[in-house]
This record gives sequence, structure tokens and C-alpha cells, in this order.
Amino acid sequence: MAKVLVVDDEPNIVLSLEFLMQQAGFDVVTAEDGESALARVAEGTPNLMLLDISLPGISGFDVLERLRADPDHARLPIIMLTAHGREVEREKGLALGADDYITKPFSTLALVDKVKALLAEVS
Repeated sequence: MAKVLVVDDEPNIVLSLEFLMQQAGFDVVTAEDGESALARVAEGTPNLMLLDISLPGISGFDVLERLRADPDHARLPIIMLTAHGREVEREKGLALGADDYITKPFSTLALVDKVKALLAEVS
């Protein structure tokens, strides 16, 4: 069973994404900030990460940069999630190495499809 790490500081979003991913057949781990996200990855690399940009402490962009700079995690599929739909943020996320970028609110079906497609590409 593929493991998905959900990183978001909004408890309601974490709960809904956790439920959604579990319903889709994934094992789910969660983190509420950037430091916790990096700790969860260090504990056991997930198969994919759903990463919010706006986090307390270190931002999602910083988490992404650190993971891409680490040879052990450079290939980890990461989908950035944000409430900000500005093109400049999308471009920054993709330039830093995000595999995809989704603006909230998003279609739950589309998100599950993207997760499955990305996992199929890397397996």
C-alpha cells in the first residue's frame, strides 16, 4: 500500500485529505508544519507528499527545496497545495521541483487521479 504524507496546518484540510486518501486505498501520515514534514520523511520516506505552501515555521517551498537537495529524497513525488492561485507561486513551485501544483479548493476526484497517476509514473 502506497504511503501518502499530507502536510497542512489547517486541521480540517488534513482530516479531509487523510480521509480522501484512505478511501482511495493509501496509507496516510500527516504533519502540521514544515519541520514535522521533514521529520516524517526522515522516519520513513512516503511514496508521495501533498504539501501546503503556507505553513508555520518553514514554508512548503523550503520543505520542497530541502527535499530536492537531498539525494535520498530528490525523486519523492510532491504535489503542492495552496489557496493562492497566483501564477508566480505556481511557477516557483514547479521551478523548485514540484511534480504538480493544485489550487484550493480543488476537485477531490481530480486530486486522487493526480496522486494515482504520479505514483504509477514512479513505480
